[in-house]
Amino acid sequence: MATTLETTFAGLRLRNPVIVGSSGLTDCAAKNKKLYEAGAGALVLKSLFEEQIMMDVAGMDDPSMSPEASDYLRGYVRQHKLGEYLALVRESKQACPIPIIASMNCYDDANWVDFARQIEDAGADAIEVNILALQADVRYTPGSFEQRHVDILRHIKRTVSLPVIMKLGTNLTNPVALIDQLKANGAAGIVLFNRFYQPDIDIEKMEQTSGSIFSHEDEFPAALRWISIASAAVKQMDYAASGGIHSPEAVVKALLAGAGAVEVCSAIYEQTDAFIGRCTEFLSEWMTRKGMENIEKFKGRLNMHDLKGVNTFERTQFLRYISSYN
Repeated sequence: MATTLETTFAGLRLRNPVIVGSSGLTDCAAKNKKLYEAGAGALVLKSLFEEQIMMDVAGMDDPSMSPEASDYLRGYVRQHKLGEYLALVRESKQACPIPIIASMNCYDDANWVDFARQIEDAGADAIEVNILALQADVRYTPGSFEQRHVDILRHIKRTVSLPVIMKLGTNLTNPVALIDQLKANGAAGIVLFNRFYQPDIDIEKMEQTSGSIFSHEDEFPAALRWISIASAAVKQMDYAASGGIHSPEAVVKALLAGAGAVEVCSAIYEQTDAFIGRCTEFLSEWMTRKGMENIEKFKGRLNMHDLKGVNTFERTQFLRYISSYN
């Protein structure tokens, strides 16, 4: 029996479900070509960070400078950063005959509408939007962070026609309700989950330090849980799993839970781009062994909807699962 690994995500046709996530792995066309040759189904380019652009702009402020000169410099920095990114999009499209997904990391919608338009003109096949921020203000209004996702999506969709993918963080009260709103406002795909910077403390130097840079396989169950729940509750939406995918088996699990693709990053850093081939080879062998001609035959087979009333993915207490351990 012949099998095909082709899948769809956010309206894009992928030769296989392994997407290389946004990172330093995808920050130049030469690297992207090698990832394509290694078998990647699609690439998410290194993110264009609003926060970094604004910090660079703030660094140009000079009290002795005239307001006109200051405005000019701020505009120059913004356009220079955007220009570099547009070149990355164009060069990657020329080098790689697979979907190229631009990535924007933002926390408001002041500049992104215009940026999104130019990214579309540069030839990107889709845009992945990351709105990753901690909500720690004591005056915070519950729900306003979720509404920010909807507002940014709505404004971008008014400007571009290419698919817009929303990559969500884990700091949400109810991801399913937000996904339903994002679907209503035109989101083409959802990625679960984005990963926060990990802080740590050096107790000898008594200073703040950076924690683990790479994800760990222990992080994967969060994506598995919520993709299973969301894919059953909000249908006709494409999902991708991200975070903690360090084995070919995890790819199969994500598809069974309801994802159409996975985004991998840390595993490639740690295992080289050969990890992509190992995933696709394992998936093909597993599908042949299970009699699955294509991914649609089993995608979502083990999501919450199909668990015959046993709501495992919403279980919050270990109960009998740890009773056998003394």
